[in-house]
Amino acid sequence: MYQAERGLFELKRHRPLLIVSTPGGSNGTSPGDPSRGVATPLEAGGSLNGNGNALSGSLVASVEGLDAWSLQLLGELGGDAPSLIITGHRAEALGLTELAGVPAVAVTLPKDAALRTITLLAGGVLVRSALSSTLQTRPATPDEVAGLTLARLAHLVPAVLATALNPRALPRLKRLLDSGSLAQVTTHQVTNFSAPPLDLVEVSRAPVPLKNAEHARFILFREPRTFVEHVAIVIGEHGNWPDPVPVRLHSACLTGDIFGSLRCDCGEQLRGSIQHFTEHDGGILLYLAQEGRNIGLANKLRAYTIQETGLDTVDADCTLGFGPDERSYEAAVSMLRRLEVSRIQLLTNNPEKVKAMTEAGIQVVDRKPLHGTLTRHNLPYVRAKVNRAGHWLEGMLSEPIPEV
Repeated sequence: MYQAERGLFELKRHRPLLIVSTPGGSNGTSPGDPSRGVATPLEAGGSLNGNGNALSGSLVASVEGLDAWSLQLLGELGGDAPSLIITGHRAEALGLTELAGVPAVAVTLPKDAALRTITLLAGGVLVRSALSSTLQTRPATPDEVAGLTLARLAHLVPAVLATALNPRALPRLKRLLDSGSLAQVTTHQVTNFSAPPLDLVEVSRAPVPLKNAEHARFILFREPRTFVEHVAIVIGEHGNWPDPVPVRLHSACLTGDIFGSLRCDCGEQLRGSIQHFTEHDGGILLYLAQEGRNIGLANKLRAYTIQETGLDTVDADCTLGFGPDERSYEAAVSMLRRLEVSRIQLLTNNPEKVKAMTEAGIQVVDRKPLHGTLTRHNLPYVRAKVNRAGHWLEGMLSEPIPEV
């Protein structure tokens, strides 16, 4: 797992990474390209196999932060021109529909592809018809999928450049690995690293009196693999909680929760849930580190910019390469179990949250809707929630928009 952690860190530092395919290491999302073969991993310590055989794997680099040095290194160590690895959502947004349904797509780039062209293909707003007839695609191989997986876990733009290894460059590759200048990870390690979190680890807790909820405690939990941190905000005494216990699963929203952004209703839902807890002898707010439906703050801001072109929040996320909703709720389930809560009144408008709790064995006895204030700024967002994601917000949409 350590190697996968370092691989994620290297991509965030905008440094290339060697990914080697290992038997059983594919995450099952792509059949791969049989012509690429199955990799033989490097031995412990970063040395090449004793028989000197060429490795089957890929050298990858994140498109976000890509610079001329990384592009040159890929060219020197790779056997072919690099391919751009994007998600199926991004491929569809580009009009590359011949591989519809394939989660990860490799786009063949010309050898002289400029950085700007690569960046636009990876995450810019482009006209479909200008591209669909000129680009060649194939399903991504397991090592390419692993690179894309790490980029997504790092909340980078979900796109990487990848090139197969050049056998003539193996001596230099060995020197880079031995010196620590280049990190190596296997597909098997990435698959294990990207698995859903195990039971969370409680790290710390403290009383934190809040406005209108003086008897509140913050309990910080950490995911054991990725070290992502979530907070359970417990209001009231456990023995005095009603049955079922009021619970809110709240995805972090810096812009709305803290700064009161008018583009969403997150801040009002956050404060409304706390108010509900104080009026009903307590409850639990699970504050989940899932900014922007778990695409990260940087990508959320990119999606906001794309929305200025007329796309809604779902299409903007898919244009960047993400799905309509990247969240999962294993962390929330783990926190509720640690808090010994199994019967809840769920404060939500999202049917997926009800489904996730029910499937995990948490009994959703009751559901309470949470409505914010409809404005001209958040109207497109609320409409997309209702029309694209099936959220129960029809009542909010029927409200008049206040005059400004």
